[in-house]
Amino acid sequence: MIPPVKNEFIGCSVLIKECTDPTWIGKKGIIVDETQHLFLIEINSTIKSIEKKIAIFQVKLPEKTIRINGSKIVYRPEDRIKKAR
Repeated sequence: MIPPVKNEFIGCSVLIKECTDPTWIGKKGIIVDETQHLFLIEINSTIKSIEKKIAIFQVKLPEKTIRINGSKIVYRPEDRIKKAR
């Protein structure tokens, strides 16, 4: 698993690879917002919220695609730079 990165996730494509809620597995969309505990994802023109800690995400960044364990990024997005050092 790749450690958290300093990148902004809002606007990136995301695919839910694994999740404790099986109805989420395989869903994909665009991350439209992020809080400490949630990603808000636009899926088929509907905004859905998913807890970070229950899933493993595949996020397409501009330069690469990464796989992130959501439980490793359960903190405020603005703190990501501090945590990723």
